[in-house]
Amino acid sequence: MFVKRDQSQSKKGKLAGLVIAGSMLLWLGLQWVAVELEISGRIMLLIDLFVMAAMLWSLIITFQIWRARRHSGRGAPKC
Repeated sequence: MFVKRDQSQSKKGKLAGLVIAGSMLLWLGLQWVAVELEISGRIMLLIDLFVMAAMLWSLIITFQIWRARRHSGRGAPKC
């Protein structure tokens, strides 16, 4: 049972990491392309909002993983 939970948390962590890395790479690339193609500020604001939403989602998923590990007793600090 713990193995399945660990695998699930591992998959969630990998997905969150990929979303963070992918959204930041996409954002950086679009910042450069926007200057070259003279994309309007409204579209760039929309892209920024999408990237912030992806970051917020990743933060929520990471927090859920942290809470699940802490609740299971394996991630708790040892005093």
